[in-house]
Amino acid sequence: MKAVINHQTTFLQKIKLPLYSVFILFAVCSTPAVLQAQTKAALPAVGTHVLLGHMDGIDIEVMVQSPSAEKTSLHVACVFEYTENDIFTPPALPLEANGMVHLDKGLNGIITELRKNGQFAGHSFETLLIDVPNGPIAPQKLLLIGLGDRRKFDPEMMKTVGAIGMREALRLGVDSYAHASDLKDGGVDSPTALIAGNVLKGAIDAYRTQVYLKSKGMSSFKPLKKITLLAGQPFYQVTGKALKKVIDLNGH
Repeated sequence: MKAVINHQTTFLQKIKLPLYSVFILFAVCSTPAVLQAQTKAALPAVGTHVLLGHMDGIDIEVMVQSPSAEKTSLHVACVFEYTENDIFTPPALPLEANGMVHLDKGLNGIITELRKNGQFAGHSFETLLIDVPNGPIAPQKLLLIGLGDRRKFDPEMMKTVGAIGMREALRLGVDSYAHASDLKDGGVDSPTALIAGNVLKGAIDAYRTQVYLKSKGMSSFKPLKKITLLAGQPFYQVTGKALKKVIDLNGH
């Protein structure tokens, strides 16, 4: 990731025309659709990943990957309360870039079925754990966490989402898990950096609570080795920077 940043800095330094510099700045700061269209050649390839650092002995990784293709014991995904075709039509991400659609199709539409029938309403912090049969998608287990009414979404709630994912991972005894918030998949243009940072903060706070309880003889769990946060190609760098900031400020 540093190599990409350094390359961009050198590139900008070589350009002297003010108007062209303004164009580059606009491209970097524009909407995801514009960013993808104008910098398609520079987008990281699927599977690109980097170990950003460690927190409390846990490796923190960011990766460009579809949730349905990530080989992990547990994948954490988020959904809002159901509205008709909410993950299939704009403002949701296009189908080819929509991780929740990939999960749903990989499971033969079971996520949409459960949401549409009200069997999993997606209320704030509601959870549903799905055991995945061999074959359809790569994760062995899928934890759905509800985000409630999309019109009332608050990025602060992602700290609680992060904590829920961590507690379930410890309860299940997995040594690593992956997380994708799927907010843009559901049609909410969320602040990527803030969301990623809040998820990690919530997860680590929950882990530290369990460590404290364990020191008092009130908890028993298998130590976690790694958390992988998944990001779409246009959001990989901003996600990585946000996570690295949390690690640098809160790690020990």
